[in-house]
Amino acid sequence: MQLKYNRNQSISGSIVKIILKIILVLFILVIGIFLIEKINFPTPKQNFKIDITNEIKKLK
Repeated sequence: MQLKYNRNQSISGSIVKIILKIILVLFILVIGIFLIEKINFPTPKQNFKIDITNEIKKLK
């Protein structure tokens, strides 16, 4: 007797695969966020104080 090959996946099997893919993507995103936080981006060395009162008066 020859066994019949079942080509159709069960619904629970496909749902499990989708959930595992979603968990994997979320895990990669969380690790990516933590790695980006570890990078020290350059910041300005001096604070700029710009006086815009004259420009505001011109606009009125």
